[in-house]
Amino acid sequence: MTTETIQGPRPMVRAERVRKSFGSHEVLQGIDLTVQPREVACLIGPSGSGKTTLLRCINHLEKFDSGRIAVDGDYVGYRMREDGRLHELNESAICKQRSSIGMVFQRFNLFPHMTALENVAKGPVGVLRRSKSEVLAEAMALLEQVGLADKAHAYPSSLSGGQQQRVAIARALAMKPKLMLFDEPTSALDPELVGEVLEVIRALAEAGVTMVIVTHEIAFARDVADQVVFMDGGVVVERGAPDEILTRPQHVRTQRFLSSVLRRGES
Repeated sequence: MTTETIQGPRPMVRAERVRKSFGSHEVLQGIDLTVQPREVACLIGPSGSGKTTLLRCINHLEKFDSGRIAVDGDYVGYRMREDGRLHELNESAICKQRSSIGMVFQRFNLFPHMTALENVAKGPVGVLRRSKSEVLAEAMALLEQVGLADKAHAYPSSLSGGQQQRVAIARALAMKPKLMLFDEPTSALDPELVGEVLEVIRALAEAGVTMVIVTHEIAFARDVADQVVFMDGGVVVERGAPDEILTRPQHVRTQRFLSSVLRRGES
């Protein structure tokens, strides 16, 4: 692991020269990414381009092979030793670090035996050891924020996919994260349910929540992103403001991808 320190003003996310392989297949080939506080970065690109792997590396669900990633100035999964080298943290320390990074997956991953309210409250009570009565009040407020106060005592099996994903978002927010990561949060939803989830994420963007979002919803990325990052083949091909990347892409790979998306009617 590299020994240099990350230089410059402190962004919320800074990834430098990140590489990750699965066997002989190098999924990330030296990725750089910088996300400032209150910024929304949308990662777009074809399947297999490395977007989800990069997202999972940011909160150390995947260990990267080389490079470095810092969230709010702290190395993800590592600490700097006195000799200037990075040393991997133990699992307990990594979990503590990860608790400040909210993650919303493609699949909702709710506990089926718990109500929506219990799902939202579980992290702050079980991980942060906070008072259950205090947490339940906050959890109810979060369910109201995502439009599900009336479903507080419903179990996941009785909720639509869109409702389950909104509970999952509330659950991530309950940990009061400094950063939110979304891995294609609408990909498992029926088309008519996509809008209700995107509206919740759009409201978070307007509230200044720092987010990195892997998405195939190009129109949504155009609306909410401060920067759009197009990835293909494990590299960042092009990045910039939404109007630049989505309206006037410079690279032929970006142009071909967006043309394909438009033909499928996804923008």
